[in-house]
Amino acid sequence: MKIAYSAPAKVILSGEHAVVYGKPALVSAINLRLKFSLTNFARSYKDGKTNKEIYFINQKVKKYLNEQKIKFVDRQSNYKIESEIPIGRGLGSSAALSVAVVAAFLEFYTGRKFDKKTINELAYKIEKHFHKNPSGVDNIAACFGGLISFQINIKKNLDFKVPKNIEEKLFLIDSGKPKETTKEMVNFVATQNVANIFEKIEITTKAIIESIKSENIDAFKKGLADNEKLLEDLGVVSDKTKKLLSSLSKFGVGKVTGAGGRKDGSGFILFFADDSKKLIKYLSKIKILFYKFIPDNKGLRRISTLIN
Repeated sequence: MKIAYSAPAKVILSGEHAVVYGKPALVSAINLRLKFSLTNFARSYKDGKTNKEIYFINQKVKKYLNEQKIKFVDRQSNYKIESEIPIGRGLGSSAALSVAVVAAFLEFYTGRKFDKKTINELAYKIEKHFHKNPSGVDNIAACFGGLISFQINIKKNLDFKVPKNIEEKLFLIDSGKPKETTKEMVNFVATQNVANIFEKIEITTKAIIESIKSENIDAFKKGLADNEKLLEDLGVVSDKTKKLLSSLSKFGVGKVTGAGGRKDGSGFILFFADDSKKLIKYLSKIKILFYKFIPDNKGLRRISTLIN
């Protein structure tokens, strides 16, 4: 037996950190994907961080099946991970892994596919173990895809998309891997007196949603700039990343997307380029990794089930 599932990365357009405290966030799944495959050949889970994570998810899935009194066959397995998503850069690699692994083990043990709602709920519990206090937005994007307005316990798949006049000029630019984990950044923000900043982020998020809906480029650019300034006020953008954004300002405007970082890199920057060709030439010259922003509207996908 071989079973494989694929889940996408995500980009937060606005609402980082504030979403943990009940404020809205705007998030889009993107077309960078992680694929997780299972086969019924024995494997030893004994070394390495990834092995421990897969083992933990495996145990949580079996616990869920037992609690729900769902019949299953406890098979030994071998797994393979193939991922296009940079790790630890704010693009939701952990959530994509949790969602794809949960879906694969559920089907592997029971012989049937589970609905995305169940997969997402179980993946969120796993993400809480890995990251302590995640909002849940990462696993929702990985599971359901599309453009999503999200508040804790409230998910709304928007009935419009990022318009082409904005999408075609959006890039993801790597400022470098943060030295801090997502958990550490969330814990840092929790120690700050920043309720007033969260209120301003909420206003900015709503403005960006409206700019996308109305296809207003100028309003969208202003929203990105406002959001970046507020993230800097939160203290989640490093000096190194600020310098990079300053050097890129002649090409457009951008903001950190994700939990950020303070000591070195801050993960990926969501960047709107006034002149895409000049931006690409510059990034290639200074050898900085970048991707074109391409939305994903499918979310979790079942790749194959093959019986040998």
